[in-house]
Formats: sequence, structure tokens, C-alpha cells
Amino acid sequence: MAQYAAKTFDIGIERFEAAPGETIPMYNAARSVVDAMRHRSRLGETLALSTLGRCLRQSGRGGVSKLQHIASELDVLSVVRPAVEAVLA
Repeated sequence: MAQYAAKTFDIGIERFEAAPGETIPMYNAARSVVDAMRHRSRLGETLALSTLGRCLRQSGRGGVSKLQHIASELDVLSVVRPAVEAVLA
């Protein structure tokens, strides 16, 4: 089970419309990818990297800055940056 510091709960939260007029808070794709990279030892390196690759294919290079910002906020930029560079190479 993963434990998160309370101060990190709001990082990457967006509101999505679940039903007309009803929104729910949910982590965005970049936060989900960063969490997968953070927990790659539990989830598996393959899953973490495929999640990263899928996110980058969908968001393009513009998504890199969002990923790096969230990774920096969560203190895992040193893990995410080389993985992003490898996937984009």
C-alpha cells in the first residue's frame, strides 16, 4: 500500500464532470503517470514505462512540462526525466 503526504494530495487534481452538473476531483494523467513511475518497483517497470509512453503519445511534447512539474513537486524528477528522455528518443 502506498502512503502519501497530505500536502501532496492536491497536486494534479482536476475536476471532471461525472454527470450533468456534477463534478468530481480526480488526478490528471500527468499525476497518474508520475505516481506509476514513483511506484514502479511495486507496479513493474514495464507498466510504468508503457503508461509514460502512452501519455506522451497522447499529449505530445507539451505534456512533458506538466509531467516534469508534477515530478518536481513530488521529488521524483530524477526518476521521471531520464525515462521521458528515453521514451522520446
